[in-house]
Amino acid sequence: MADLRLSELHGSLTDRALTSMNFLNEVSHHYPDAISLAAGRPTEEFFDLEDVHRYLDLFAEHLRTQGYDEPAVRRTILQYGRTKGIIHDLVARNLAVDENIHVDPEAIVVTVGCQEAMVLTLRALRADPNDVLLAISPTYVGLTGAARLVDFPILPVTEDDDLAAVVKAARADGLRPRACYVMPDFANPSGLSLDVESRRRLLEVAAAEDLLLLEDNPYGLFGAERRPTLKALDTERRVVYLGSFAKTGLPGARIGYVVADQTVEGGLFADELSKLKSMLTVNTSPVAQAVVGGKLLANDYSLIAANHREREVYAANLRAITDGLAARFPGGEISWTVPSGGFFVVVTVPFPVDDVLLEKSAHEYGVLWTPMSHFYAGDTPIHALRLSCSAVTTAQIDAALNRLAALIADQLP
Repeated sequence: MADLRLSELHGSLTDRALTSMNFLNEVSHHYPDAISLAAGRPTEEFFDLEDVHRYLDLFAEHLRTQGYDEPAVRRTILQYGRTKGIIHDLVARNLAVDENIHVDPEAIVVTVGCQEAMVLTLRALRADPNDVLLAISPTYVGLTGAARLVDFPILPVTEDDDLAAVVKAARADGLRPRACYVMPDFANPSGLSLDVESRRRLLEVAAAEDLLLLEDNPYGLFGAERRPTLKALDTERRVVYLGSFAKTGLPGARIGYVVADQTVEGGLFADELSKLKSMLTVNTSPVAQAVVGGKLLANDYSLIAANHREREVYAANLRAITDGLAARFPGGEISWTVPSGGFFVVVTVPFPVDDVLLEKSAHEYGVLWTPMSHFYAGDTPIHALRLSCSAVTTAQIDAALNRLAALIADQLP
């Protein structure tokens, strides 16, 4: 038997980001009786297997109306597909209807989840040993892990930092900032959003500093107030838009996309990403694309309309968490964010929060949450945890907050 040494494998395998993603994905399986306020997955309340068949049939009929004969319909859905995707035109229409984003469908690459969109984009941008990626901190751990896979160093940008100053300082150190990753709407993990003025300022800095913005927008539909995306405000093609149908369509389909309408020597950046994709996943499952395409067709390309029940569930659950925290912690020693939408609330406590405490919480108190330390670089202790409202009921939230309150009380001096 051949024995391999971890020290001789790629360094990402021991990176905190990769171990974090595995830990967060699997911890609920180790504690099945604990109530989970950790998972950022969508509600399962409205899942229906019959919808899969209905959407598939709708997409097949759509192909027929486009002039496809039956062999071509079968081939399009069941055979290896076009690398850039077979629903790029439907995705473009969805973006126009829901986000006021108007792009050539050829500027869209349909990917295996948004995670692949991140990997493709970062792999393309990381061209020189001095290249660095900026990322608004705290940062989604999936982005951090994707960057590690392609050896793309990240410079964190806190909310107190001036982005232009960070770029200039990096250049003064001999580095080449290529892009800045940002999640302007109900960010994972902070739950916070940027106001319109801040979005315009970001675009101005990107233009002045010759920087791309990587906009990730999985939660933008789930808020009482909707603001224009960076991409909708983008007049200079500074924004590479990362999208997903995991929260708004069907998570099991694993369909994401990237809008890359920047030009590369007369062609599209999307075409270059497609070359990389052809060597990574060859193409995104046409069957899965057909199901998502059918859902778009069934709802006149609007996922706002398609998610009205989910939007109500998330809004009610978010209120249950913030109101429940207010009822249990009236003294001010414990604080929390009050987002206007999305899935996440961050609770700040007067003691360090780590995986050891999470294991204790799951084992002894029966409640799961996410340590905020997973979303920061370095080993500085973080006194905060993230709660997710998306995959639980209000009754479960009430019970979970009672358990969390007991844990916090026992941790206080």
